[in-house]
This record gives sequence, C-alpha cells and structure tokens, in this order.
Amino acid sequence: MVTLDVRPQLLEALSALRDRVAAARFPLPLAGAPRARANRDELLAQLDDYLVPRLREPQAPLLAVVGGSTGAGKSTLVNSLVGRRVTEAGVLRPTTRNPVLVCHPEDHHWFSGVRVLPDLPRVWAPQSDPGAGDDLLSPEDDPARVLRLETVETVPRGLALLDAPDIDSLVADNRALAAELICAADIWVMVTTAARYADAVPWHLLRTAKEYDAMLVTVLDRVPHQVVSEVSRQYGALLTKAGLGEVPRFTVPELPESAWGGGLLPATAVAPLRTWLVHQVQDSAARQHAMARTAHGVLDSLKSRMPELAGATAAQYAAALRLTSAVDSAYDTEHARVRARLQGGAVLAGDALKRWRAFPLDCTAAELLDALVESLGALLLCSVTAADERVDDAWRREPAAGAPGLAARDATYENAEHRIGMAVRRWRRELEEYAEDEVGRLDRSVAPDPEVVAALAATGLLGGRRARSAGEGLAERIGAHGALRLRDRAGRLLADYLDRVMHTERERRLAPLDALEVNPEPQAELIAALSVLLKER
Repeated sequence: MVTLDVRPQLLEALSALRDRVAAARFPLPLAGAPRARANRDELLAQLDDYLVPRLREPQAPLLAVVGGSTGAGKSTLVNSLVGRRVTEAGVLRPTTRNPVLVCHPEDHHWFSGVRVLPDLPRVWAPQSDPGAGDDLLSPEDDPARVLRLETVETVPRGLALLDAPDIDSLVADNRALAAELICAADIWVMVTTAARYADAVPWHLLRTAKEYDAMLVTVLDRVPHQVVSEVSRQYGALLTKAGLGEVPRFTVPELPESAWGGGLLPATAVAPLRTWLVHQVQDSAARQHAMARTAHGVLDSLKSRMPELAGATAAQYAAALRLTSAVDSAYDTEHARVRARLQGGAVLAGDALKRWRAFPLDCTAAELLDALVESLGALLLCSVTAADERVDDAWRREPAAGAPGLAARDATYENAEHRIGMAVRRWRRELEEYAEDEVGRLDRSVAPDPEVVAALAATGLLGGRRARSAGEGLAERIGAHGALRLRDRAGRLLADYLDRVMHTERERRLAPLDALEVNPEPQAELIAALSVLLKER
C-alpha cells in the first residue's frame, strides 16, 4: 500500500518550491502567457489548499469536493447525503453563490481556521433546526468570497463535504472559485446529468483529475428510469475511452425531489455513494489510499508542470531581451548619429548661424549662446524622437510589446523636450563657469568678457568648419593655451551631457519594461526547486 510521506525535509522542499511558483510572473502578453498564469494559479491552489496542509496534518478529515455543471444537482446531492438542507439549490442561475462546507461538529476546528482555503473568510453559525441558517448572510453584507461552514451530526467524523459553485458558471469569479475549491480536495466528486454527461466542461475536469491521478468518483444524476441502463452504459463507455473506466461511478435516478427548489432525495437514492464515502474515512487502508493517491498524483504532476512553468518564464525573459535589444539598438544608432552631426557642425545652422554671422556687431554674446543652446536642444530632441520611432517600428513586430504601458506615449515622453532643454541649459552654465575660470587665469589689467569667451568657445565647439574664426577669436582673447584648454574641457563636458541625455531617454523608454521585473532567475529557480523536491522524494 502506498503511504503518505510527511518527512520535514520533504515539506521544507515543497514549501521552497511553492514560494518559487508564487514568484513566477508572466506579464508580457505572449501566446502561452494566459495558460502559464492559469497553470501557476492552479498549482498554487493545489499546494496551498491541499498538498502542504495534507502533508503537515495527515490526520485531518478527508475533504470531498462536489463539483459539476450548472443544474447538475450538486446542492441537492449534498443535502441528501447529509440528510437535511444545509446548502440551498437556487432557482436562478448561477445557483450556488457561496461554497458550503459540511462536517461533523467535532471536526469543525479543522476548517474554521486557515489550514485549507486560507483566502476564503469563514462564516459559521450553529443551527438547531433545518434551514435555520438560510438567512445567515444578508444581501448587502454578503462578501464576494466566503466559505460557509455547517456542522451536522449525520456526517461521519473524518469526512467533510464541500458544495462548490458551478464549473461553467456565467460569472467568471464563480468559475475560478470552483476550480480553486476542487484543487483543495482529497476526493473529487464530479456530478453530471443524463442530459449533459457529454458536455466539454465536465470532461475537462475529468481529464485533469486523471492527469493528476486524483481520487475521483463520478455521479450521473437525474437519469430517467426508462433510460437508466442505456445512459449508464454510454457514460461508462465514454469513461473507458478516456482511460477512466476504473473510476467509481454512481447513478442517481430522476425524482420529483430533483427539481429546482425541491427537497431531499430519498436516502436509498444516494445510499451507494454515501456508503462509498463513509468507507473511505472509516477504513484505515482506504483512507490512507485516498490521501496518498491524490497527494502523490499532485507531486508526480510537478515533473511536467514545473518545467512548463520554467519554459514560460524563459519565454518571457527572451521576449523582454528582444524588446530591450530593440531599444538599445535604436538609441546606440542615434547616439552615434548625433555625435557625428555635432562633429560636423550641425548645431550652427538656421537662427544660430544667422546670429553667428551677425556677432558681435548686431548680436550679443548672450543672444548667440541662446541660439546655440536652442539649436543643440533641437538636435538632441530630434535624435531621441528618431530613436523612439525606431523602437516603435521594432516593437510593432513583437507581441510582447502589447503589455499595458509599454508602447503608450505617456507624460514622461511628452516631457522629453523639457528634460533635454534643462540639460543643455546646465551645459551652458557650466561652460560659462569654465570661461570665467580661464579669464581669471589671465594676468591682464583689462580682461575679456567671460560671456564672449563662452560664446566663442561654444561656437567653435558646435560650428565645425564654419566656425574656424571662433577659435581664432578665442585665442586672441585668452591665448592659445587657454583656448585649447577651454575647448578640451568644453568638449568633454558636451560629450558627458550628450551621454547623459541619451542614457536618460533610453532608461525612460525601458522603465515600463523594467517595472515588469522580467528576470532570468525564475527559470533556474523553478527547475532547482523541482530538483531538490525530487531528490527528497
């Protein structure tokens, strides 16, 4: 007989693996991202709601989750197994609003805390007569997600029944909650009807249970007397074809009590299922087998599920690298291009060239500097805009660029002109300070105007061949050595500010991507955590 491994080392490895799974993120809208997120959430639900609690406390009651499609009769079935109305079978769909867990009063402590389903707040009130708890929650105070606890003497100790929302509910939150609850089960009780036993949604869950080798039982509900044999035979054939022929199967006939809002089914209608469930908890070998089978099924499934998650994280990182590379390539290209244009004297054009030609007779040094700074800012802004256009063009071919905020032209983009303007104005102020230093070095009774020196230095640096006379004028005012020293300092300063501007704008474009924190580590961490767990097993 297979036994449940509850060694502390295994629990420690499993907890570490759980943390790695929880840390996995799939923010980029790749083709496999929705599946990866769903697989991660499902795996987390199984680890948090079932596997870790079960290994830590193997003596806890078995939890049988009753799930199925809308109108399958889950609530009526649970009420009939218990022998009284503890969960309401609604007239309107979707039916079960909040899940209801029913257990023996002495087992209440196992479920009142957060041992299983820790994200669901508990609602419980002792009841002295059937139906007394129907108005436990008022419509305005009813939380969106709660777990209602009921205690009934007729439920055997060691067993709890959970009536889950419809797996095909029209409400997405109900569907998600139903899937989460099923992940918490020791025993999956899948309910379908004679009219819907071939529907796709129940079969998806049946195949999932087979994939995880979970302890599974199926109930074919509301079967008309006239076709019991035929429907049961056809359903059995479908189960066998799906590799589920050995799954315990129970048939519940269609009765007047099965109708919407009806009462309890006769005890004889559910007696075989109740007997099977009671045997699972009262027979030690059967109980051990039920726990171990589902637990080992989840553990074994990690061999394929963890590499799949790791592969999805790798795909995310590869996509992030492609997006980053597109930005780096665009900005590197424009950075080299703007350096070449600066060396070629592209700044000394338009109004700046006119001002230079009018200097010093019809243009002051301050006006010339203003024009040069404005032209330099325009050149840098043009380069940044061109880089962003290159990025946009490259990102259009990348599905990952569709993540919210990546391609949007937000306020930070609109402020590029302001940021660049601030940078070139700071460069001008520092250049003027350099000019003042050089003028201060002169041993003359009449020193040149530092602003004129700064204007000539800027023109010579930014004007290329058209500004040769600026260098000559600068040498006349502060000497050849001073002019060379100022030009070198101003050139290094200009290169530094150019690098800062391009780096700042590159980082601005990458900031939304960096905020997604798509890193290479999760892939290796997931595989490493799985390796440690398998070694412990």
